[in-house]
Amino acid sequence: MHERRLSGLKVSALGLGCMGMSDLYGAGDDAESIATLHRALDQGVTLLDTADMYGPFTNETLVGRAIAGRRREEVVLATKFGIERAPDGTTLGINGRPDYVRSACEASLRRLGVDHVDLYYQHRIDTTVPIEETWGALAELVSEGKVRHLGISEASAATVRRAHAVHPVTAGQYEYSLFTRDIESDVLPVLRELGIGLVAYSPMGRGLLTGAIADPGQFADDDVRRHAPRFRGAGLVANLTLVDRLRLIATRLEATPAQLALAWLLAQEPEVVPIPGTKRRRHLDENLAAVSLRLTAEQVTEIERAVPAGSVVGPRYDAARMATVNR
Repeated sequence: MHERRLSGLKVSALGLGCMGMSDLYGAGDDAESIATLHRALDQGVTLLDTADMYGPFTNETLVGRAIAGRRREEVVLATKFGIERAPDGTTLGINGRPDYVRSACEASLRRLGVDHVDLYYQHRIDTTVPIEETWGALAELVSEGKVRHLGISEASAATVRRAHAVHPVTAGQYEYSLFTRDIESDVLPVLRELGIGLVAYSPMGRGLLTGAIADPGQFADDDVRRHAPRFRGAGLVANLTLVDRLRLIATRLEATPAQLALAWLLAQEPEVVPIPGTKRRRHLDENLAAVSLRLTAEQVTEIERAVPAGSVVGPRYDAARMATVNR
């Protein structure tokens, strides 16, 4: 496994997104999930990504079980706060108040069974609280040793600058893939300018870029993708046509569409670290093989011609969720 740097934080070139093990993508299997986490560590993956809202709360507990004992030393542990949920899963809103920052962090530490988090993200921006107040509280957690590095997610370029002025931002986590490239115009240049690494979530378009999805009916009833705009009606038909183009290139390179989508991301910048999510070892193994797929500049251009920026049909979220990004 190759390594990359998110500002001063050294991580594996691919991380592992853990959300789907506990939430939003159908029923989980804790035993298989822990086996997948252990396989990832055995293969050199160091960056594990979770959040307090996943489950809610149960994903942190699951990850904590998997890394208990000596395995903690192998992990760059990332979690997030800011999307507040009730135990029954109801979303209560976005919370960036300083008192909540502290209580959320301390609760995450308890669930994870650790004394510090390596990378702590503000999951979404609370527009009712000045970012300086939220990041002042985060800076206190760093000074106390409860958090080593700070990250921000789905913030606008201007908000990133304001946060970075309070305390250095190590990583920005954004949805970034062949199907979601809007950050290239404004956010990505600011991350580069400030020396902030990019952690790319949903790097395979929530599975659409794998080529394994043909009908939202194949999802479980509680899978959030059943109602996602890109997975419905004529939009899905158009998007699958783009996936077929990607599949042709992948076949020629003796790769899968998923591997090609990840390799394209890895070819963008040395500070880009995708965190594909999976709860199964067989998918993990397929994803990790993408690290060995080194694309030439000509191949990157061919991929971008096959799936041009902005060609995907439909927004990545419904209207309510889209209102929480780029704030």
